[in-house]
Amino acid sequence: MKMQKFKLLLVLFFATCHSSLSITDAGRVRRRIQVGINNLISNPEPNFCCWRKFEPDSYSNQNQGGSGTDLMDSGPLSCLTSVLLHLSKCLSLLPNGDFEVGPKPSELKGSIVTTPNGIPHWTISGMVEYIKSGQKQGDMVLVVPHGTYAVRLGNEASIKQKIQVVKGMFYSLTFSASRTCAQEEKLNVSVVPSNEKSDWGVFPIQTMYGSNGCDSYACGFRADYPRVEIVIHNPGVDEDPACGPLIDSVALKLLHSPKRTRDNLLKNGNFEEGPYVFPKESWGVLIPPHIEDAYSPLPGWMVESLKAVKYIDSDHFAVPEGKRAIELVAGKESAIAQVVITIIGKVYDLTFVVGDANNSCEGSMVVEAFAGKDTIQVQYQSKGKGGFIRGKLRFKAMSTRTRIRFLSTFYTTKSDNTGSLCGPIIDDIRLLSVRYS
Repeated sequence: MKMQKFKLLLVLFFATCHSSLSITDAGRVRRRIQVGINNLISNPEPNFCCWRKFEPDSYSNQNQGGSGTDLMDSGPLSCLTSVLLHLSKCLSLLPNGDFEVGPKPSELKGSIVTTPNGIPHWTISGMVEYIKSGQKQGDMVLVVPHGTYAVRLGNEASIKQKIQVVKGMFYSLTFSASRTCAQEEKLNVSVVPSNEKSDWGVFPIQTMYGSNGCDSYACGFRADYPRVEIVIHNPGVDEDPACGPLIDSVALKLLHSPKRTRDNLLKNGNFEEGPYVFPKESWGVLIPPHIEDAYSPLPGWMVESLKAVKYIDSDHFAVPEGKRAIELVAGKESAIAQVVITIIGKVYDLTFVVGDANNSCEGSMVVEAFAGKDTIQVQYQSKGKGGFIRGKLRFKAMSTRTRIRFLSTFYTTKSDNTGSLCGPIIDDIRLLSVRYS
């Protein structure tokens, strides 16, 4: 029985992240898993594992100058550990991504980091400060989104880290940021090297959506090389050089490409595939407009508006279906869309859920759904305590490509006296052709 359970665990663990490998690598890993399982069944001794580390050849131990020795030579526990190490490449904080490991005292002058590699795993340039939660700037208390420490980027300052990825795969990068001054602040986030003409995105952080003074943002990218560098840069030219944004908790997640099915012609209609959400974070993740992002961190969907949309999870919000949903937080300036292949003259049903996230977002809400030139408005009276209704739009396709689009008609703010922007949530979006008897 123990053998069967362990075999099932291995299969489940591998299935969770198998798409991060090429077909060749995936086949190689499957064979090695099977060899290990067979050895376990036939000879359950401690030293049964005989396959090497899971990474593709492009970043194996040999390529990194390592010895190339087996990682799994201590029995089932070591095998399980190695599988989990591979899974950790799918989604996790970057090494020291929360900045909790800081510079040595000799590498600090006050709060300013004085050496390029003073923050472990990161390289800095310009004036970068190492900030402790509760630290004051005049009469202002600096907010650290997670943990105890964060970094502040001065004018033209940047932090960067090199990471190993799987070439050709899609990733999302999530990070938390907060303002430390009243004026408008921006961040450039880039992934280099890249084959894209524009390998960076601009994140304006003047509009704060969170009530605690900080927000989390996500961007997407395709890995064009097996080793890339994540760069977060403050392009600001403020009069006060210390007046820069605070950065904390930088995480990476592998994105799987959703497929259309017989049950839904839309990709990722339930929003289950999306950017990394910090487990202890209660304010969601902002996804910026598509024009700022060559690859969307919300697979299948484009944010084609002036403002961001918010990606929320069921651990901290009321989600109608599954674990994830989208909150339209900026009225008509907050919209998502997807282009789907349709047959001219055929009738389709677009169904979806409208509700509130149980986050004190009260009042009359209206979600507008579009399918080409057809549209419907779904009204929802929110009490801010969770709940939802279903909407449906039947339309006849006038083109081989139909744009499905959702936006919120009104601007809404929370009733908790914070003035934070909020809005209706949408979820469980389905598109099916209608068959007449």
